[in-house]
Amino acid sequence: MEPQWDDLKVFLAVARFESLSAAGRTLKIDPATVGRRITRLEEALKLPLFAKSPQGYGLTAQGQRLLERALRAEQEMAAALNDLPGDGAHLSGQIRLGAPDGCANFLLPQVCAQIAAQNPDLEVQIVALPRVFNLSRREADMAIAVSAPLAGRLSVQKISDYKLSLVASKAYLEGAPPINSADDLRYHRIVGYIQDMIFDKELDYMEEAGLRHVDLSSNSVSVQFSWIRQGMGLGIVHDFSIPFGQDIVRVLPDHINLTRSFYLIRHEGDRRLDRLNRFAEALTTGMRRELGRLERLT
Repeated sequence: MEPQWDDLKVFLAVARFESLSAAGRTLKIDPATVGRRITRLEEALKLPLFAKSPQGYGLTAQGQRLLERALRAEQEMAAALNDLPGDGAHLSGQIRLGAPDGCANFLLPQVCAQIAAQNPDLEVQIVALPRVFNLSRREADMAIAVSAPLAGRLSVQKISDYKLSLVASKAYLEGAPPINSADDLRYHRIVGYIQDMIFDKELDYMEEAGLRHVDLSSNSVSVQFSWIRQGMGLGIVHDFSIPFGQDIVRVLPDHINLTRSFYLIRHEGDRRLDRLNRFAEALTTGMRRELGRLERLT
């Protein structure tokens, strides 16, 4: 029995998500069917492709080799479909975009909603995760990162710089000791990242901002923002998020202001795909425009 392309698509989904149920949700089939299709593929190839553990379905050495070939086949299929004639007026199909949760929560919803409104047949998925995306496993079609990767067959495009500031709610400041210099921050409750869960050095703001302790910490910038908005302490946030927090103001703006950058990361081979190129162009243009708009509101 020869392997079928549909079974390879199921294999790719399980390899990406390491779960039958997650793969089934993506493919819109039930987990039992996913399991049967994987068993059929393993029987056709006479090879074990996955090892099941409490953490999920991990690839065997044979599965890893098949993954590399299946990804190339998927890319070639996408390129072939991209070359078919069409009206070219609108984007269609599904595009999955990965991003750190601050960008995903405060910036991308507006940008992607506008792109989707202009392309009614396009399905945009935003995956917000406080970690680096694994594009080699096709967790996403493209990803936004805060630093440019130095390895892998990837295409990297700088989108824009963005600014971060130390902020607090007016309610917190009204009931807290006065802040006239960075030395005064030692008397205040600080909100920040869990130190050993910072997934990118560009997110390690503490030393640069002169902050010496963290009292409330989370690996999610959205949780940090919520604490600050509720008056629980001071913290570093993106300037583009400040308009989303009522009565949030900058603290020591002349002394503490940081600059970082967003990068768009793509598979190198996807540069041939006009559909993804057009989405990437709309995305980068929209992000630059929305960043400027939100930062002007602060």
